Amino acid sequence: MAENLNDAGTFFIKTDEKGRIQISFSGNWTIKAAVIEENKILKELGHRLVPGAKVMVNASSLQAWDSIFISALIAVKDFLENKNVAPDFTDLPEGVLHMLQLASSSPEAGEVPATGMEKRFLERVGKTFQSYLQSVRDFHRFLGEVVLGLAGLFTGHTRIRAKDFFLYLQNAGAEALPIVSMVSFLVGLILAFVATVQLKLFGAQIYVADLVGIAMARDMGAMMCGIIMAGRTGATYAAQLGTMQVNEEIDAFKTFGINPVNFLVVPRILALGFMMPFLCIYADLLGIAGGAVVGAGFSDITLQQYINETQVAVSLSQFFIGIVKCFIYGLIVALVGCQKGLSSGRSAAAVGRVTTSAVVTSIVWIIITCAVITIICYILDI
Repeated sequence: MAENLNDAGTFFIKTDEKGRIQISFSGNWTIKAAVIEENKILKELGHRLVPGAKVMVNASSLQAWDSIFISALIAVKDFLENKNVAPDFTDLPEGVLHMLQLASSSPEAGEVPATGMEKRFLERVGKTFQSYLQSVRDFHRFLGEVVLGLAGLFTGHTRIRAKDFFLYLQNAGAEALPIVSMVSFLVGLILAFVATVQLKLFGAQIYVADLVGIAMARDMGAMMCGIIMAGRTGATYAAQLGTMQVNEEIDAFKTFGINPVNFLVVPRILALGFMMPFLCIYADLLGIAGGAVVGAGFSDITLQQYINETQVAVSLSQFFIGIVKCFIYGLIVALVGCQKGLSSGRSAAAVGRVTTSAVVTSIVWIIITCAVITIICYILDI
């Protein structure tokens, strides 16, 4: 396509003896040349157009062309299609036809599709309920596979790599100590401050030790550990397994005959379940220490009095209740995190969604479980 910039792009429209409208393009239809505006072409074409007319486009005298010419052809095509007229482009050069086909194959951005909020109310409720039932079925199926995997430890059908298991122990234990230490200490300190302000009005500051000790041992220590591990370890499990889904590593395990639940989920559950009681005891002691800082530092009691009162008020059964709760929280975090990860879609956005869902779901079930166990302990007078 040799360009002649002195020969600008022009067009000519005529009606032949058979009533056909012929549009002829000639000259240099490029960005560098002074071409005619599309509106002029459409205006003249509109004057000649009659219902049922046939329109033929010819470019035999075309010297050079680029995207400007393609844009003009698309404008003509859209104009005629809106008038229910199909233009005939068969006489155009092969390169022009190819570019016109490529340009027409990309749909224009239309109206934004209706969002879920614009759907009918009953339809949204039905789909939400259906999705909930499906998620419940999926979790029950996953829970059954986990139980079989744990049972396989005793029958020899499930084998755990020691290296992976100790790595999970380290991740759920030693690496979690800094955040558990800070949160537990501050929670105990806050509880002591709240109690001191109120009990000081009655001259009963000594009972700050009772409140902080019992609260940390029975509930707060275990709950703080559960929430921390949900946001830390549970999210890690979901993200790791979700990323493996994206990379099709889970499919590779199945192809090689390796059960992903036995190989990936069971060791994670065992590691977190094993470490949670130790984290709970550690959190209880740090919370009591935080309460001691406030109780002995801002009240009229000594550190020794605070320790003695804590020993009297908090029995081993209080610690045992907290340890049992924390163990259950660990199972919840591990199960939810792994199940969400394995159910992830194959995209980065899906991994983000399941990670968020794992954290939120774990925290909600931790609080529900805490409430249920607390009520049971109250009924049984434990």
